[in-house]
Amino acid sequence: MNLPNRIAVPPCAEAGAPSPVVATGRPLKWGVIATGGIAAKVTQDIALLEDAVLHAVSSRSADSAAAFADRFGFATSYGNDGGATGYQRLVDDPEVDVVYITTPHAQHYDVAKAALTGGKHVLCEKPFTINATEAEELAGLAAERGLFLMEAVWTRFLPSINRAWEIIHSGELGDIRWVQGDLGFPAPEDPSSRLWDPKAGGGALMDLTVYPLTWALGSLGFPDSVVAVGTLNDDGVDLQNAVTLSYEGGAYAQLSSSLIASCPGQATVSGSKGWLKTGGGNLHNPKELTVMIGRDDARVEHFEQVGEGYTYELREVTRCIQQGLTESPTMPVGDTVKTMRLLDGVRGQIGLRYANDDAAA
Repeated sequence: MNLPNRIAVPPCAEAGAPSPVVATGRPLKWGVIATGGIAAKVTQDIALLEDAVLHAVSSRSADSAAAFADRFGFATSYGNDGGATGYQRLVDDPEVDVVYITTPHAQHYDVAKAALTGGKHVLCEKPFTINATEAEELAGLAAERGLFLMEAVWTRFLPSINRAWEIIHSGELGDIRWVQGDLGFPAPEDPSSRLWDPKAGGGALMDLTVYPLTWALGSLGFPDSVVAVGTLNDDGVDLQNAVTLSYEGGAYAQLSSSLIASCPGQATVSGSKGWLKTGGGNLHNPKELTVMIGRDDARVEHFEQVGEGYTYELREVTRCIQQGLTESPTMPVGDTVKTMRLLDGVRGQIGLRYANDDAAA
């Protein structure tokens, strides 16, 4: 059986683990940077943790930050003030222990660098940065300062996903030969939306591909070669893409993401003995796994989650910081850097370039 380097199971996803909201140590004071939709969803789950304190939130607009703080019960809020950005004011707050960054992609590097320079632990939304050069610099800064740093690929921490890894690596499916994953939806073309803004790092690749890619990495590891095609609009934003990963021994992973097509949002892992398929939600948060071995009847395993599902990722961040770890064994910084290198290669093949690339050159 072909066994790549496995993604480590976090304690919160182990069989019999307590609810991820149960405290694992001293309370941490959280700062949330930006106030968009994903910030609201994750903040709801931060609030569920027994050892989490909603201390500060920032936005460019002081009014937006104050409204968000009132909505969720933060102790304080920060907006841009004169020459100081809201996020810089937040990271200058000595009460903040850890920041969650949910700005548009192209801003991740600057905000995370400010947070690390300010002595804060960092959880940063995916994609971690725009390119590998930015990711490598942040990784070095965190290591130099002994601070926790993690990309927020919450899928890696879900019980359903870790159960899938258990099945895949148990040998029940045999040797893994082929992985397929897709994610996409027809997004209204709106130049003001970050999805369509090249300055914000918009496009299907950077926003969606991490989720199909997670299935390839969890099943087969990082590939030996990558071939990609994609379609760009007149603004240089990728509308959709298809990526094929090849592995020594003949295994393949075929991944696709789209902002112009309605996709099933499923992952399938096929082996020499049988296959596994996601269901009950998109591949990044499945509530069901269907397993078919040979010609036997398929079995379906069902899963429940706490909160919106971000609680598991947040528990791992909290546990690691409480224990003095500078990275999570489940989502190590090295994996993030390798992922950014892979995405750099894909972008080179499809002609996708951002302003951040010029700054990093």
